[in-house]
Amino acid sequence: MSKQTKATKRAPSKRSGAKSAPSEKPATAAKGTKAKKTAKTAQAPKAARPESHLAMVRRARKINRELAEVYPYAHPELDFRNPFELLVATVLSAQTTDLRVNQTTPALFAKYPTPEDLAAAVPEDVEELIRPTGFFRAKTKSIMGLATALRDDFGGEVPGRLQDLVKLPGVGRKTAFVVLGNAFGVPGITVDTHFMRLARRWKWTESDDPVKIEAEVAAIFPKSDWTMLSHRVIFHGRRMCHARKPACGACPITHLCPAYGEGETDPEKAKKLLKYEKGGFPGQRLNPPPDYPGRPAPPLGADA
Repeated sequence: MSKQTKATKRAPSKRSGAKSAPSEKPATAAKGTKAKKTAKTAQAPKAARPESHLAMVRRARKINRELAEVYPYAHPELDFRNPFELLVATVLSAQTTDLRVNQTTPALFAKYPTPEDLAAAVPEDVEELIRPTGFFRAKTKSIMGLATALRDDFGGEVPGRLQDLVKLPGVGRKTAFVVLGNAFGVPGITVDTHFMRLARRWKWTESDDPVKIEAEVAAIFPKSDWTMLSHRVIFHGRRMCHARKPACGACPITHLCPAYGEGETDPEKAKKLLKYEKGGFPGQRLNPPPDYPGRPAPPLGADA
């Protein structure tokens, strides 16, 4: 074979090699561009849009409706038979549990059933009766002072107006709204520690001031809902949404809660954190309402 023929046969392979090199470059460039886009997307995720005020209001009202289904039996957890007993019991409930108050007041009201009786009592005798509630000297001064004011200024009757109630010794807005809402049917929001904690967790407010929280929450809900809303939120705070370890895994409103995950999310572990009737334990009242599904609390000194 001649040299010219060999050169002719080798030529196609050279042309083939010349074509293959350029064909790889566009693919490499395309991969590089795609990688850059992916990296850029990963570095700059879209920020979640903040919840609008209207959306928060709708979510808050839905929480209230769903809590109404969870706690259709929600009620004030202090035993009382009249406005005077509720007023005294609420003052005694400061810095203690409603259960301890309910275990203490039967003996107190048996001996001093009216404001006139309590106003005329010997302070040391009252102190001994309410000692289990703690801070018994200061509380004796408050309940005897309010009993005296009721006797002297209101004819022995508990007034049904906020401006009158808050003038009584030991009575603030929280205590006044408990009495107004549950003894007189006057709507009010009770901002206790449970209500304050949950209102902040649910983003109804960012305030730490009870008066501001009361005003902000009042603007979210119709006035007719205020008293029962208070009971439902407080019930939920005591039974599931605890301060240190919420039972998130057992909570029925997790889909509405911005703070989901702060507590125990495992369902079985969360069930063990439930309290009162939700955990199969006695409630706080010795004499609960007829529709209460749990067991009554035991008297003072008795086993649960």
